Amino acid sequence: MYENISLITAIITPFTQDNTIDYPALDSLTSRLISEGSQGFVIGGTTGESPTLTHAEKVALYAYFAAKVGDYGPVIANVGDNNTANSVALAKEVSGIAGVDAVLAVTPYYSKPNQKGMMAHFKAIADAATVPVMVYNIPGRSVVGLTNESVLTLAEHPNINAVKQVTSIDDLAYLVDHAPADFKVYTGEDSQTLAAKAVGAAGTISVAAHLYSKEMTDLFAALASGDVVKAGEMQRWLTPKMLALFSYPSPAPLKAVLAHQGEVQNVTRLPILPLDEVETQDVLTKLDRKG
Repeated sequence: MYENISLITAIITPFTQDNTIDYPALDSLTSRLISEGSQGFVIGGTTGESPTLTHAEKVALYAYFAAKVGDYGPVIANVGDNNTANSVALAKEVSGIAGVDAVLAVTPYYSKPNQKGMMAHFKAIADAATVPVMVYNIPGRSVVGLTNESVLTLAEHPNINAVKQVTSIDDLAYLVDHAPADFKVYTGEDSQTLAAKAVGAAGTISVAAHLYSKEMTDLFAALASGDVVKAGEMQRWLTPKMLALFSYPSPAPLKAVLAHQGEVQNVTRLPILPLDEVETQDVLTKLDRKG
């Protein structure tokens, strides 16, 4: 399902001013991203403010979005929780939604399980799901992280076929070198896009693709054609912009920019606050989008 899929957008969940999901805004945003080169989507992930979505909202959002995207590219729905039973139940339910191609599950946060506990968590989810599972390894957010050896052990599970890895390039290279051929390794760190692809990763699960799908697609094309100089130039141009989108708690900077462009409302759910005018102008300046 991930063959030739380099750019997956971890899409936001737009909200209206009364704090409900803004489906018309999601429709237009999705259409634009598809037209600009995004090849697949993670829905309801970190960037989608998953911790503040209710169970009912997640199920409705996933069904709506999967129908919208159709057969265009993979739709990966987040079912991650630090409660394994909740993740297992949601994985079962979401697996039955037409058009959901895979589910994503994050390393269990707050509880701080050991490697054995984390592997048991992911295996329980994979045993329950009827679509493939993508493991999300992000110790910077969840405090705990899977070792490379644990990821490779999970890669042997018949229903775990990918990892979104947010650690080092060394880890990405090791996983690419040692994982089964049909197991896909993605970076979840936008600024690693070029380096990750160069060491053999499948691509990037991106926040910046909301604004730079075209440029990231061109970067991948330049690297594929052997034009390393152009790919390097593009990554150097993109990197400060990618970092600017995390200069305040994500996804607040991205939502502020999209609101400035008239695509969504500048609404986030607590504990993430929307950027104020001064903060928004700061981000726009860093992105060269002021005015």
